[in-house]
Amino acid sequence: MGALLEIEDLVSGYGRSQVLHGMRLRIDAGQCVTLLGRNGMGKTTTVKSIMGMHPAWRGRVRFGGAEIHGLPSHRVARCGIGLVPEGRQVFPNLSVEENLVATAADRHGKRNPWTLARIYELFPRLRERAGNFGNQLSGGEQQMLAVGRALMTNPELLILDEATEGLSPLVRQEIWAALALLRREGMAILVIDKNLAPLLQLADRHYIVEKGRVVWEGDSDALRSDPAVREKYLGA
Repeated sequence: MGALLEIEDLVSGYGRSQVLHGMRLRIDAGQCVTLLGRNGMGKTTTVKSIMGMHPAWRGRVRFGGAEIHGLPSHRVARCGIGLVPEGRQVFPNLSVEENLVATAADRHGKRNPWTLARIYELFPRLRERAGNFGNQLSGGEQQMLAVGRALMTNPELLILDEATEGLSPLVRQEIWAALALLRREGMAILVIDKNLAPLLQLADRHYIVEKGRVVWEGDSDALRSDPAVREKYLGA
């Protein structure tokens, strides 16, 4: 079976500063994959390059076998990629419900599409806050809303950039539980996060990035059993 998302030899940067030096990544349908590494190593630039938010200088990005490198971000999203961006970026002057319905679409005719009812079942707190504006929510509630908003596009792949950064332990547990449910339902997921322990439970495969290139890849058992790799590249 072919890859759902495949990145090959991705090179990119900002101005004269090169950030990505031949990035590679593969996610198959239904897989949960992580992109790990210290700050400033190119993880968010990789995500922006996938989504068409930052043009790559060189390389290939394929989704579902089709080239998406060079497409504008709205067309990438329509291909079936949902993004939960770093910093959440919910619409502050729209209610929770308006934030969710603003992105609602089912372009690929899913058998059990994401609806308001399903989002509220996944995150009951959003149902309680349905009439509140985005800027009236806590950080944890905003993250739940950002995840829900991405799911309302009914993507084939969900990307989360800093999935639980700055959240309380209780809210983190809710986010990890939601991602575990999505994984069981067969959604492909790409996660960037610094909390390694839950990622080792959740993910099928891990890519560690150092200075814009992959320096290690393997499954959770391999990463769990290699403290030298964790210490060298993750400080864990």
